[in-house]
Amino acid sequence: MTKISPETEEKMQMDVMLPVSADVSFASNGFPKYKLGPDNQILEEPKEDNKGPSLKEVVEQETTQLSDQHKRLSVRDLASKFDKNLAAAAKLAEEAKLREVASLEGHVLLKKLRDALESLRGRMAGRNKEDVEKAISMVEALAVKLTQKEGELIQEKFEVKKLANFLKQASEDAKKLVNQEKSFACAEIESARVVVLRFGEALEEEERNAQNSKNQAPDVEELIEEVQEARRIKLLHQPSKVMEMEHELRALRTQIREKSIFSVKLQNELAKSKRAEENKSAPYIIEGSETLGICLQLQPRSNASPPPLSKCSIQWCRVSCDGSQKEVISGANKSSYAPEPLDVGFILQAEIISNGQKIAVTTAGPIETAAGLGSYVETLLRKSSSEFNVVISQMNGQDHPSHSVHTFNVGKMRIKLCRGWITKAREIYSASVQLCGARVDSNAAAKALFWQPRKGLSFVLTFESERERNAAIMIARKYALDCNVRLVGPEDQV
Repeated sequence: MTKISPETEEKMQMDVMLPVSADVSFASNGFPKYKLGPDNQILEEPKEDNKGPSLKEVVEQETTQLSDQHKRLSVRDLASKFDKNLAAAAKLAEEAKLREVASLEGHVLLKKLRDALESLRGRMAGRNKEDVEKAISMVEALAVKLTQKEGELIQEKFEVKKLANFLKQASEDAKKLVNQEKSFACAEIESARVVVLRFGEALEEEERNAQNSKNQAPDVEELIEEVQEARRIKLLHQPSKVMEMEHELRALRTQIREKSIFSVKLQNELAKSKRAEENKSAPYIIEGSETLGICLQLQPRSNASPPPLSKCSIQWCRVSCDGSQKEVISGANKSSYAPEPLDVGFILQAEIISNGQKIAVTTAGPIETAAGLGSYVETLLRKSSSEFNVVISQMNGQDHPSHSVHTFNVGKMRIKLCRGWITKAREIYSASVQLCGARVDSNAAAKALFWQPRKGLSFVLTFESERERNAAIMIARKYALDCNVRLVGPEDQV
């Protein structure tokens, strides 16, 4: 066995360790101490002296605070925070790179140290050899621990990179928001500037107007004073004369109105007397008053012996009071005729043709409306529709055998004839609808109404009273006129 002296052992260790430590730089002056357990496992790790939080924790804390306070911060402050965190993330990335370099240096150091210990183990024997093997086991454990640290370092590097990308994107978004808000602010400032300029122009215009009004004020005041002075002089010198003239004018207007009314009455009387003189020479007369609800009847004069009316041709006409207009009433060719609301204001004339001779007989005056008919119609117009009890006298020109009571409904859009749930006819207001007073020779002609809902279907309806018949005609024509339709009799001039 070879004996190794202390000097030789120390010299050998120096020869072995010097090449290893020459090209490796340590982060600290002291080498960490570890305790090995079974299977060369490290039981206790060195406790790091944490003087403060790491840079990664600071970045995470700042990010959390920004997320909590982003609603209270302005866009510019938010962008500034994101820029600071981006710089911190960059710094963290640089630190990770330095750690990676240090880890690589540690791997190189451990490899060289293990190679040195392997070469030393071949030279040692006995207890020294066992110490070298323990040192080799410790170096291998340190290599495993260093590998674990590298994995954690890689994961940390990935998270730092992800965080840096997120902060970079957030910083860009914040810059965009800042630019957008800046553009909005510039636009608002510009609009406010325009408004201020408009207000300034308006104020200048107001000042100019005020100045002009001040300049014109003396002229206006002088003119007012002159007018007041003229009025005062007029009242002082001729007050009684002015009042007398006003009274005279008022009295003259009253006299002119009374004379015009009297003149109209005289004209009507003259026209009546003229027509009476003309009718005196006619062998026929018209009996009945010129009022709605009365049936006019042609009768031969008692002092004459004209041909019977049954052998004569008769035609009723509407004539204006001045005689300028004349309208033939189609279908009115009987000896009797019941005026309808369309005849109000006109003179009715009956033309009788006998043995080739034409005889004209007129009413004494124009047809007048019945008393109370206007107010009755206004009351019915307040309703959505009006219903009247009627009896069908004729249907399609033929006498109707049944005398059952039906309901004649006049609405704003249509007319309907029904009996209970059974509808006889129903039609909206159109050009094919005809409605007028019945032009038949009957004692109830003043209560009868002719209605044609459509071509091929017609009715003669008898009402309970003359007022209801005339009111139904007036209401139906009012509703039809609202629908741009005029309701008249067959072959009447529209």
